[in-house]
Amino acid sequence: MSDELISILVLVVVFVIATTRSINMGALSFAAAFGVGELVADFSADHIFAGFPGDLFVVLVGVTYLFALARANGTTDWLVHASIRLVGGRVALIPWVMFAISGVLTAIGAVSPAAVAIVAPLALSFAARYRISPLLMGAMVVHGAQGGGFSPISIYGSIVNGIVDREKLPGNEVTLFLASLVVNLIIAAVVFVVCGGLKLPRTAVAAGEAREDGAGEAPADTEGRLTPARIATLSALVVLVVAVLAFDLDAGLTSITLAVALSVFWPDHGKKAVNEVTWPTVLLICGVLTYVGVLDEMGTIDYAGKAVSDIGIPLLAALLLCYIGAIVSAFASSVGIMGALIPLAVPFLAQGDIGAVGMIAALAVSATVVDVSPFSTNGALVLANAPDVDRDRFFRQLMVYGGIMVVAVPPVVWLALVVPGLG
Repeated sequence: MSDELISILVLVVVFVIATTRSINMGALSFAAAFGVGELVADFSADHIFAGFPGDLFVVLVGVTYLFALARANGTTDWLVHASIRLVGGRVALIPWVMFAISGVLTAIGAVSPAAVAIVAPLALSFAARYRISPLLMGAMVVHGAQGGGFSPISIYGSIVNGIVDREKLPGNEVTLFLASLVVNLIIAAVVFVVCGGLKLPRTAVAAGEAREDGAGEAPADTEGRLTPARIATLSALVVLVVAVLAFDLDAGLTSITLAVALSVFWPDHGKKAVNEVTWPTVLLICGVLTYVGVLDEMGTIDYAGKAVSDIGIPLLAALLLCYIGAIVSAFASSVGIMGALIPLAVPFLAQGDIGAVGMIAALAVSATVVDVSPFSTNGALVLANAPDVDRDRFFRQLMVYGGIMVVAVPPVVWLALVVPGLG
């Protein structure tokens, strides 16, 4: 048995054990990375550690730390009430507002995880207070970010269009953007209906009215009064947005720096916030991605992609490449996967049997629409920032939802974009 097949089988075993024995999948994945890396691939410990997602670790800790501070001093509750007033008390509109904000942020140049890091904590705080499904709200934020993610001036769009130019393939920036926007908009509409969006109040409600049991009520002065701590926290959130969007600073490092600065002046809030960082989620995500890094270094991902491209039936190969993009992207970098898969598609695109424009758009959508998976950066941010939830249950919901996206979206975009031969 080849090393690549062994590494894939070990991943399956990790999933089975984590599911049946309720062991943190991240801890299992670290053990798998050590075992496969040392015994199968003959990697050193330093080589294995190279796959540890240090940037994602800082993003998860920094963002959850900052917004835990915002919850501790009542800032998020104040923002929830401000959002309600902004839409005239119509709770049903808020998920779509969050979708639009995320989409605009990515369309004008924010990387998708940065947009989700900014919007998700507020959106999920609102969901907790007004009994909106956290899955619905999280999905709306992520799909909004992906919907705007391939505009001609966006990060994802620029990267994919750059790869297309480098590989001397025909491309269409507008088709790429619209394909992602339409697919994510349709998915968001379906999720909105399935997850109870039609049952949300469409008429104006008073702040707090949706919480009949009083759970999660904010302090009595939350609605109107801005305390010094809240003013400072709101200023920190503005600084975060400007730093990430205007100056391209790292969202995680910026968040943790702002959180530390706030903690210096309000240490009681800071102490409480540190305890609310979702450490089990951090362990889970970082462990799984460390093992994926080992797979990448072993060549397992390239092995799977090349096996598909050698099939010899262009349309079938195109569908399987879309599936590989979806599956791997659910656990790894969407941009990295697109950068690997588009060149792999070049040989049969060059034959002229497959339209390049449709194929590239299908690959791009397949590799990003699954980012609601709890193992992707966006899904991990949603999981980490959802207050007042059974986190294990929410993790399973995100995993099932991500699995549905992996199974359902590739054949749909293949039929819509590849089979007609666009390009």
